[in-house]
Amino acid sequence: MTKRRTYTKEFKIEAVELADEIDNSAQAERDLGIPHGQIYKWRKKLNEEGEPEKAFPGKGNVRDAKMKALKRRLDRLEEENAILKKAIGIFSTAPVERRPR
Repeated sequence: MTKRRTYTKEFKIEAVELADEIDNSAQAERDLGIPHGQIYKWRKKLNEEGEPEKAFPGKGNVRDAKMKALKRRLDRLEEENAILKKAIGIFSTAPVERRPR
């Protein structure tokens, strides 16, 4: 059983561009040594999504994942901070004097 090859986002984009330049996907696939029909699939994904980042998201790297986690934490803490500021404003006002009945 052969190991499944993975291709970078840049390779996929360049392969699609090469196939468009020579106007022959099959020839580009042979030249690059990739399976038949692969460029067609990549081109279809690219056309559906519009942007290469959305079409070929990849797994990212550890740094990106950590940045996303920190961003979520920052957003949550900022929201909690805003709630606490509102609570301080509500509870720190002087009590309203009531008239005797």
